[in-house]
Amino acid sequence: MADEDNNVTRRDALKGIAVGLGTSLPVLNTSVLAQTGAAQDGHSHAQAKSTEKKAPYKAKFFKADQMALIGTISELIIPTDDHSPGAIAAEVPEFIDLMISESPAETKKLWTDGLAAMEKLSQTKHQKAFNAASPDQQTAILTEVSKNEMSPKTLEERFFRAIKGMTIDGYYTSKIGIHQELKYKGNTYLKEFKGCTHPEHQK
Repeated sequence: MADEDNNVTRRDALKGIAVGLGTSLPVLNTSVLAQTGAAQDGHSHAQAKSTEKKAPYKAKFFKADQMALIGTISELIIPTDDHSPGAIAAEVPEFIDLMISESPAETKKLWTDGLAAMEKLSQTKHQKAFNAASPDQQTAILTEVSKNEMSPKTLEERFFRAIKGMTIDGYYTSKIGIHQELKYKGNTYLKEFKGCTHPEHQK
């Protein structure tokens, strides 16, 4: 990444999560955005392997414009880089839609109101929809609403905390997050267990 002082790697972020740290993580990238209508290359969270072309995802809760905005924000949080694909390829927007579709009414309201608030904020600051804003403008908005992540007060701040957490959950439970980012290869077995190799313990 261009600025190691202001950005953290995905692996750094995951280490923080793994040990239960409460530190606020900044937006992970300032240059990679989700493209509306971009092809989804990732595999389903429920599939181990598939070679068949998948049908377009049909949202269970969010509208098309809301899904596009979720895609943009989640890809800003975990972008595609030279190490592994980002949130969109890992089907994080689909994961979020599924999870929110099965959530209580209060949670659904936070997401719908939060998405609307992000659009309003972009219109106020840049006179354009969030997805029509430039990468720098989008990142500036996310940076602003992430400042009080540990004690969010405004709707925008509470929404950012929610979408960042859900993006991380969705990414690191996907095939891309597990196998390509974390390099997890699954349980393996040893063809031969040689045991202790000290000469005095050999018979």
